[in-house]
Amino acid sequence: MIGIVNYGAGNIFSLTAALQRVGIPYGMIDKLDDFEHYDRVIIPGVGHAGAAMQKLEETGFVQRIVSLKKPVLGICVGMQLLTSFSEEGNAELLNIVPLKTLHFDKHMGKKIPHMGWNSISPKRDCPLFEHIADNSYFYFVHSYFIEADEEYTSASCTYDVVFSAAIQKENFYGVQFHPEKSGKVGEQILLNFSRL
Repeated sequence: MIGIVNYGAGNIFSLTAALQRVGIPYGMIDKLDDFEHYDRVIIPGVGHAGAAMQKLEETGFVQRIVSLKKPVLGICVGMQLLTSFSEEGNAELLNIVPLKTLHFDKHMGKKIPHMGWNSISPKRDCPLFEHIADNSYFYFVHSYFIEADEEYTSASCTYDVVFSAAIQKENFYGVQFHPEKSGKVGEQILLNFSRL
């Protein structure tokens, strides 16, 4: 069963609706003891990475999350929290994946935030992308991005710059897009995560 980290920085309704649509059982992680009840964990997140990290620290969840050995999925800001640092609020983050979260250059000629549908290029060896075709479209809403990296980037996307649409380090996974708002391919990501 999936536990959703409920720390006040996520759009939990859209996520729970998507999990219900595909029949994945879930519950809420509201306190430290709740981590024990679930075999997979999702960290949702919308808004400001620095503020989200502060909320996560206030819950006392940080050390427990970092030490988890079960599959963990960060979504949008939840993915950015897995990195070492964000330019959004110049915030130190969980430092699970040694990458940085950077701001899209205001002068790059594209609208910020990067909002709407965009295609991704997944790596074939990432189990999160089983049954997902190359160049499938997912729904994005973000002004900050995680740098692309040969070792930890499990899917890339281009919006003037090439960035990490998904990352993986051991049992930690992250997606910058919103699978819960990405139709059938997004539901497939959630199903794949539930089977890890």
